[in-house]
Amino acid sequence: DPSSIRHFQNLLCRSCCNRVLFCSHRTRWSLENFDIGRPLGKGKFGNVYLARERQTKFILALKVLFKKQLEKAGVEHQSHVKMHPNILRLYGYFHDASRVYLILEFAPRGELYSELQRCGHFSENISATYIMELADALNYCHTKKVIHRDIKPENLLLGANGELKIADFGWSVHTPSSRRSTLCGTLDYLPPEMIEGKTHDEKVDLWSLGVLCYEFLVGKPPFEAKTHEETYRRISRVEYSYPPQATISAGAKDLVARLLKHNPMHRLPIQGVLSHPWVVEYSTKKPTTLNSEEPGQ
Repeated sequence: DPSSIRHFQNLLCRSCCNRVLFCSHRTRWSLENFDIGRPLGKGKFGNVYLARERQTKFILALKVLFKKQLEKAGVEHQSHVKMHPNILRLYGYFHDASRVYLILEFAPRGELYSELQRCGHFSENISATYIMELADALNYCHTKKVIHRDIKPENLLLGANGELKIADFGWSVHTPSSRRSTLCGTLDYLPPEMIEGKTHDEKVDLWSLGVLCYEFLVGKPPFEAKTHEETYRRISRVEYSYPPQATISAGAKDLVARLLKHNPMHRLPIQGVLSHPWVVEYSTKKPTTLNSEEPGQ
């Protein structure tokens, strides 16, 4: 309906204008600055609500986290990862005696997981575009020495124009020089080194990228099984196959195979993902970070 499209475009335009006002508005925030709307989601450490800043009328998402749970889990605040088009923007934060409030960009099209469930699986063009956007964002994170460690469809959102946004940095960690040895993330997406209790680095995100690429194309994760024990075994042995009815190109399978390597050192580097022939051919968008340290602003 053309009138509905025009109405949506007007809302987007107004939102952009409000964003400019909002971003230049203030640096100190409190709960009194916001009208709180409907819940958008529930997470391990708190809830997310649709909200509107009262003075500028800017629509955003307000994530409410409980301090005790954050301290218990040792979660870090990733304020230094916020300037990439495929990372959900953090505008600011404030706190009271018991809670921390994150002022986040609102992604109107919701979870990528819901879209995958609705479609069953994605086409190669859509899959390659999402993989490109995700790899581009992860490349940026890794240049900031941040490992996400929990890449999965539930932690990926869709912006107003259908662009992918990495949303949840609850399990991410800032590692200027260290390697990690804690177990976190969802089992289907964990690499062998994490389930085997070994130290790990940014190459865990490369494994998750391979798992996601498979899931986008097939509709379910490659190591999915009826029990945790069987999933563990399949991950450790890198045992996966494609459904006989699936029509997936050799290029897509090649990318997945290059990422799902037991030895982290053998996985295709993130820049190699961005320049992989299948990604280059099928993606409808171009990366912002290829062969550069920082993405275009």
